[in-house]
Amino acid sequence: MSVLSTAGLVKRFGAGRAARVILDGAALDVAAGELVAVIGRSGSGKSTLLHLLGALERPDAGSVTVDGVRLERLGERELARVRATRIGFVFQFFHLVPELSGIENVALPTRLSGAPRGGRSRAASLVEQLGLGAVAGALPQTLSGGEQQRFAIARALVNDPPLLLADEPTGNLDRDTGLAVAALLRDAARAGRAVLVVTHDQEVAAIADRLLALEHGRLVPAAPPSLEVAAR
Repeated sequence: MSVLSTAGLVKRFGAGRAARVILDGAALDVAAGELVAVIGRSGSGKSTLLHLLGALERPDAGSVTVDGVRLERLGERELARVRATRIGFVFQFFHLVPELSGIENVALPTRLSGAPRGGRSRAASLVEQLGLGAVAGALPQTLSGGEQQRFAIARALVNDPPLLLADEPTGNLDRDTGLAVAALLRDAARAGRAVLVVTHDQEVAAIADRLLALEHGRLVPAAPPSLEVAAR
């Protein structure tokens, strides 16, 4: 069953003769338990695609369905609820709140309207599961890049969303730390979530169930890189 489904996505920037079509009929489906990676040259529209899938922007045409909910039909308040409960985000530069400790950052989404109860307990459990208990009270600037990204992944998972979106999650990490983060994303899919990763990292692409390329505004199947990367 598809957790994420899109059809005919169109997104333009600018107006008139200066208008630029970024997405031109993009479509995909991601099932529960599946990790899909999207590659493409810089400026091809990968981040724009994630913004549409994550209800951060609206398409000019087409549909986005997350966990059975058609996003383009919702008002802003309803979209905020979907973001809080059905979608988790992981970013390249972590985006942790610098004034909050690691565990406080993880617990932040549990305070949003519509979040399920028991958020503090879930946050503490995730922090322990990801091996961050010893630094749970530390501020982000005192942590390594890998620790910050693990806290960011815990924050994305704390409300148990069925869909996880990741935008270049290993782009700011060294190779070994990047592989460890990729393994966490793989585990998130194995736990039954749909996981979509935008990446330039061939080793992340190599462990995906499917690899798609964004070309000329559309998503097309791509051949996996020939790397000997063990799926975790």
